[in-house]
Amino acid sequence: MLGAKFDSTKTALRDLLADLDSGKVQLPDFQRGWIWDDDRIGSLLASISVSFPVGAITTLETGGKAQFLPRPIEGSTPRVQNPDALLLDGQQRLTSLYQALITEKAVSTKSPSGKLITRHYYIDMERALSDDVDRDEWIVSVPEDRLVKRLRDIVLDVSTPEQEYKLGLFPVNQVFAASDWRNGYNEYWEYRSEKIKLFDQFEQAVLKQFERYHLPVIELDKDTSKEAVCLVFEKINTGGVTLTVFELVTAAFAADRFQLRDDWHERERRLETTYGVLGDMRSDEFLQVVTLLQTMSQRVNRGVGCRRADILNLSVEGYKRFAPKAETGFELAAQFLHGEKIFKSSDVPYRSQIVPLAAILAELGTEAESITAKAMLRRWYWNGVFGEAYGGSTETIFSRDVPEVTDWIRGTKDEEPSTIRSANFQASRLRTLRTRNSAAYKGIHALLMRDGCIDFLSGASVEHATFFDHSIDIHHIFPRAWCVKAEIAARDFNAIVNKTALSARTNRRLGGRAPSAYLRTVQREARSDERVEQILESHRIDRQMLAADDFWGFYRNRAASLLEMISEAMGKDATMDDADFAPEADIEEYDDGPIDYASEAES
Repeated sequence: MLGAKFDSTKTALRDLLADLDSGKVQLPDFQRGWIWDDDRIGSLLASISVSFPVGAITTLETGGKAQFLPRPIEGSTPRVQNPDALLLDGQQRLTSLYQALITEKAVSTKSPSGKLITRHYYIDMERALSDDVDRDEWIVSVPEDRLVKRLRDIVLDVSTPEQEYKLGLFPVNQVFAASDWRNGYNEYWEYRSEKIKLFDQFEQAVLKQFERYHLPVIELDKDTSKEAVCLVFEKINTGGVTLTVFELVTAAFAADRFQLRDDWHERERRLETTYGVLGDMRSDEFLQVVTLLQTMSQRVNRGVGCRRADILNLSVEGYKRFAPKAETGFELAAQFLHGEKIFKSSDVPYRSQIVPLAAILAELGTEAESITAKAMLRRWYWNGVFGEAYGGSTETIFSRDVPEVTDWIRGTKDEEPSTIRSANFQASRLRTLRTRNSAAYKGIHALLMRDGCIDFLSGASVEHATFFDHSIDIHHIFPRAWCVKAEIAARDFNAIVNKTALSARTNRRLGGRAPSAYLRTVQREARSDERVEQILESHRIDRQMLAADDFWGFYRNRAASLLEMISEAMGKDATMDDADFAPEADIEEYDDGPIDYASEAES
């Protein structure tokens, strides 16, 4: 399994906790913070007390291929700086047990509502020996001051050893060193035989379980690869928190004293501050571009790629060399998108397509500045959007597109990139594009803005209004209320064919009226027939169809016009059968998700 070599054994809980305390076993820096809540800790302690299994743990031997910066378990002050092993799986369980059983301090945990709290844990000796009490009820959790209060009344006080003895509440942090507590307990009860007998029974039934308890341990040896460590962690991580490749690389780089997270955050701040279209950038995406650039530089000897294994092979030196170039690539990608009238990250058809776009532009540099290169790049981009190429697994497409597009634009290869050759847009798809979940839906919106669509009433170009954030959104052309009254199916009036970009103010003024009625408002604002024609044509709308309230005539006419616009962007001819746009036509549905009326603004 990708270089993973392991042994399985059983280790005494007491020995594991001792190794955590000394620092012989520590956490890799990619492990997230400790997150278990109070009830879960109590249940864990109860399970140990009756020798119930609580799952295996996994460790990684240090000193091998996968080097990570170690981090001591929370609450410890290790004497050993360089651990023998790192704890990959079992952090929550062992941190809970370490803090509860070994340290004198209160355990940092959370309430069921998520509030941060601190707790000490006790075992009720009499309950632990009763057959009628559930094991979880043996464990008593108390605040840091060891006083349980209800309103202003103290309902439980274990603030002194004498109170512990009196109530028969044994502190769990004494389970491996119970003799001192027992001596105090016997002395408090003046060596009464029934109390001595009670403790003897408790010791055999409960304390011995902690002393004898062994945990299954899977030990990965030091020859285990980084990729295997990552996959193993994700498969066995009982905390349920997925490990990202960025976190793994961050931990690996930290071992070489390079703080990847700090470097990334600074680059992220610069890019997102300058370019809104790059908002919500992901660290993994940046590493993908860095890795694509590095593998492009080595492609004579190896393939181009940005799979997890490729990213994990990235060295600190490789990152330092290609990260500035990757940042420039993202800047150029943002400028390209602005040129296509895409200004907001929410309007980017495929966010994943920014990765190969940034890598291609970084690789081409000034070679991408010519008119011919820009036209070729636009063609590749829009074929990716309307061919819906980036909707599934993307790493393989990234690895294919980056070298193919750069070679094509440079002229070293005449063949068009695979994304262009394989792209195909069916005219009937226009009837199924209904939400922003579809890249093609966003793509049509962007092309209309790129081609200069004009707001119906303000007369401002939608591109300009969008840039200055005049609440532009996608609204119905034949209003929803009108369509419902005219018994037009929702699947048809909610399709992109019946939607266009308008300002919120314009949408409110047009209201739910028939198109023939709101056209008069447009006419008054425009003050000339010629201007009305110009406005409607910028949205690829036939005025006569609106004036006649002819929904299906409008629908077929606009679908043909949108298809012409898409075909031009893709550089491919596409034809439309009018029968596909008849009311009774059967259409193949696509799963673009439910219509979200909160984001799909209504006319």
